[in-house]
Amino acid sequence: MSDTQEITGETTVSDVMSSEVLSAEAGWSLDKLAEFLIDNSISGAPVTDAGGELVGVVSMTDIVRQSGTAGNNPGSEATHDVYRYELERHLSQEEIKIFHTHYESPVEVRDIMTPMIFKVAEDDNIKDVAGTMLKGNIHRVFVTRGKKLVGIVTSLDMLKVIRDI
Repeated sequence: MSDTQEITGETTVSDVMSSEVLSAEAGWSLDKLAEFLIDNSISGAPVTDAGGELVGVVSMTDIVRQSGTAGNNPGSEATHDVYRYELERHLSQEEIKIFHTHYESPVEVRDIMTPMIFKVAEDDNIKDVAGTMLKGNIHRVFVTRGKKLVGIVTSLDMLKVIRDI
């Protein structure tokens, strides 16, 4: 057996997981979610409900997917363009700025999150975890002890294992 097989065969989730897990709340707006992900330099996070229970996972991909479908309301953009065109014909740019309003989407994290959660145990072998991640085409799995979230393993964590072989 090679050194590579010995290292990956004996390495468990607890050896590679991050125990500091940042989570998003299901009731957050998409703006708050985007700010949270950017401020923490992460691409996704587990989602918890008001009671702190793990209810899903959300990522930048979900935000982009939502943004791509948000504009699919027929006529909404056209109506906006008509008003803007009329304003631009009659007012200066400085006067138009007075009419600027910030629209906050009523969409919440719970509306775009993936409710399927991939959980692993601390003593699971990382080779099995890698298989789960590949099969599910996912970038993160959550480490649980009973019903409690105790860690996360991401694609980057797995790459560190490969680097260290």
